[in-house]
Amino acid sequence: MRPEVDGIDSVGGAATMLDGTNGQMRRAITLTRTGRAVTAAATGHANAPTTARQTGNRAEAVHRYRTRESDRPMVRLLELPADQRPTNRLLRLGASALTDAELVAILLTTGTHNQDVLTLAQQLLHRVGGVAGLAQCHPEHLIKIHGLGPTKTARLLTALALPTRAHTTHTVTVRCPDDLVPVLRPMFSLLRHERFAVAICDRQARVRTVRTITDGGSDGAPLMIRDTLATVLRHDGHAFAIAHDHPSGDPTPSTNDRQATARIRRAAEVAGLTFLCHLILGAGDTWATA
Repeated sequence: MRPEVDGIDSVGGAATMLDGTNGQMRRAITLTRTGRAVTAAATGHANAPTTARQTGNRAEAVHRYRTRESDRPMVRLLELPADQRPTNRLLRLGASALTDAELVAILLTTGTHNQDVLTLAQQLLHRVGGVAGLAQCHPEHLIKIHGLGPTKTARLLTALALPTRAHTTHTVTVRCPDDLVPVLRPMFSLLRHERFAVAICDRQARVRTVRTITDGGSDGAPLMIRDTLATVLRHDGHAFAIAHDHPSGDPTPSTNDRQATARIRRAAEVAGLTFLCHLILGAGDTWATA
């Protein structure tokens, strides 16, 4: 939690003066560690982000996000007029008018005993590196963050999962593994851990839906054969394909991958289902079959 003294929000050597009546920034002065003034603004907020090297490393991404956000004033929800609070602005102006933290705050609904929900949302995004970092977080990591817990973590995961369901899949007919790649790829975007998913098809090999079977760690995820077949049957499937990602980015199938393919193929035959293929998704547009 950022320390505040006499209306000053101090972060990493920067001091920001807030207007105590409406939470708006009245004036901002950024100081160096020696106390020398660098910039001053009569209105608005200080904005001097440090650009990190574009390495794709998550630690770099978190650093870039934190540097960019550190000069923004910490605004508490109760300091805002009712018509400027996130829920009202969302309904009136649409999602594009809200900041990432405001959208997350709406999902969280409540804060903690010493943090309002907007502060909690701001600090969560600061910790994980923004929305992109949030999408990469494993559920077990989110649950352990102070102020979240199972219910709020479930809300966040639901919001992150819904866009992948927006893709139309029932018009896709599977004639070869290549047809499945654009259907399955959204299930694995931004992941840093391994996930198994199943694409469930009807008698004409048209994709009905895609479902996650299990999430693992960075070193692998178990293929739950019984859960896979149960999911296919629950959705009235007649054919299916499985897919998983390699967090390393290399889609080359391992010996375990090929053995998993053989096991699921045999189980599908016993259950009277058609097994289509086992896709392995790597970095970018790379993929392979096992």
